[in-house]
Amino acid sequence: MENNLDKYFVKSDLIPAVVQEKSTGEVLMVAWMNKESMAKTLETGYTWFWSRSRQELWNKGATSGHLQKVVEIYSDCDDDTLLVTVEQTGAACHTGNHSCFFKKIY
Repeated sequence: MENNLDKYFVKSDLIPAVVQEKSTGEVLMVAWMNKESMAKTLETGYTWFWSRSRQELWNKGATSGHLQKVVEIYSDCDDDTLLVTVEQTGAACHTGNHSCFFKKIY
């Protein structure tokens, strides 16, 4: 497992993290990680992200109880995007929908 996180933050201080439910393959959400939130995710086994609007770390589900237990994390070929597979408790979306991707446009 990769311990040096610097290589993921060469292009930017933030990296997109695509969160996918392990049991179904459904994409639940996309959020941003900085080096600190990625380290906390690896340390705790639960997802942590960087809120661009609030400018702070947040532990997904800490207030709602809709936690994301990390199963696996993969980086893409350029090491600038993450795929995080999780066991999702409850809804992933703040709207109450299971996935943030529920508005079909085509």
